[in-house]
Amino acid sequence: METLRLFVLTAAAVSAQPFLKSELIFPPEHWHNHSSSIVELPNGDFFVSWFHGSGERQSDDVKIEGARWRKATKSWSPRFELADTPGFPDTNCVVWLDSKKRLWLFWPTILANTWESALMKYRISTDYQQQEGPPKWDWQDNLLLIPKRMQERTQEVFEKELKRVGPLRDWAARSVALAGDKQFSRLGWFTRTHPIELPNGRIIVPLYSDGFSFGLMAISDDAGKTWHASEPIVGFGNIQPSVVRRKNGDLVAYMRDNGPPPKRIMKSISKDNGETWTAAEDTELFNPGTSVEAIALKDGRWVIAYNDLEKGRNSLAISMSDDEGQTWKWKRNMDKGAGRYHYPSLIQASDGSLHLTYSIFEPVDSKESKSIKHARFNTAWIEQGDK
Repeated sequence: METLRLFVLTAAAVSAQPFLKSELIFPPEHWHNHSSSIVELPNGDFFVSWFHGSGERQSDDVKIEGARWRKATKSWSPRFELADTPGFPDTNCVVWLDSKKRLWLFWPTILANTWESALMKYRISTDYQQQEGPPKWDWQDNLLLIPKRMQERTQEVFEKELKRVGPLRDWAARSVALAGDKQFSRLGWFTRTHPIELPNGRIIVPLYSDGFSFGLMAISDDAGKTWHASEPIVGFGNIQPSVVRRKNGDLVAYMRDNGPPPKRIMKSISKDNGETWTAAEDTELFNPGTSVEAIALKDGRWVIAYNDLEKGRNSLAISMSDDEGQTWKWKRNMDKGAGRYHYPSLIQASDGSLHLTYSIFEPVDSKESKSIKHARFNTAWIEQGDK
């Protein structure tokens, strides 16, 4: 009870005055640095990961890097290596802390320079709060999945389109055919956003496939010892799901739109703890085909970070809802300019503040200079809106 009271008092102090503070985790450089993920550690430090190299689509030098924001020094540590599979690119990493205070690193190794050849991996650490360098890993394994009812669910959702003439029919027919291919349907699933742990202890890791443009959930009911897959989230271009839990237990997945216009954030709902999902549908929020992340705050409100455009990545916004995503009453621009500000990773810290990391690519002398940016802000700042 005393702990809860202290949290309420601390959170109230944090949210009293609007604020936004931001900084680059490391100086901008020509190297490709992208797809960050942030987590708060029990000692009050923040831990961030991203992938780094010559570029994820053709180069094999891509690896996972990390850095720590140290509460003691209030500064970022030097960068360090978190994972590197020699000869293969390692990409879209996610760091996450479970209820047992174990630190997880999820990431895909790309076997053949195509997203369809992604092989999911994960590591777990219980010794990770040192001031310098990477955690000491206790366990590493591959995350292998057989999507549940892959072809049947794809056929069900696309049934109407398969009877029509047009480009969506071709998309649907291709998806149904590939869903019956064991190798294609079992490879190519990988991470982008934070996992979620349900009150019953179930761990859900959101995944997606560029080969299908579908979402999928990796599910564990024994703290990560074994895994099984959900049914796919089927639609036209819905990838990189971010999962939020409603008070009634429903799960809502918000997804990037890689499909035809209108370009909107897409969503799907699960009423059985992530096992099955409704067909993906559009929301009212714009999306130019780039990643989003949504979280539920401790006060019940929801916050989502996204590019609020139908085209381009030069505006990154934060919206907030007080009715579990039915409407988004507040919106504030986080970053805007001539560059690209994208792939947000969003958490709420123990003091109630919000923390966001994202890729920042800005033009310098006709080239792109790249880094990862960290922003700390509060709900009062969102409520202010843009002037």
